Amino acid sequence: MSHLSEVISRVDAAIDESVISYMNELLIELSDDGELSRDERYVQQQRLRNAISHHGKHHREEEEARHEQLTKGGTIL
Repeated sequence: MSHLSEVISRVDAAIDESVISYMNELLIELSDDGELSRDERYVQQQRLRNAISHHGKHHREEEEARHEQLTKGGTIL
């Protein structure tokens, strides 16, 4: 398995696990990866950035929906 294939597998696993701290660590690690070309690094880092962004948006939407449900017809006590 090539280094790029290994990196892609790790990025896939990080995205599937949806653990932000692991994705951030992988982003940093990829920044220093001298075996990948600049374009290869960018593509994998961008996949991680998009996953982090979507995770945050999804989390915000869940919180807003929860808040709306809790405050229906009144206020949170």
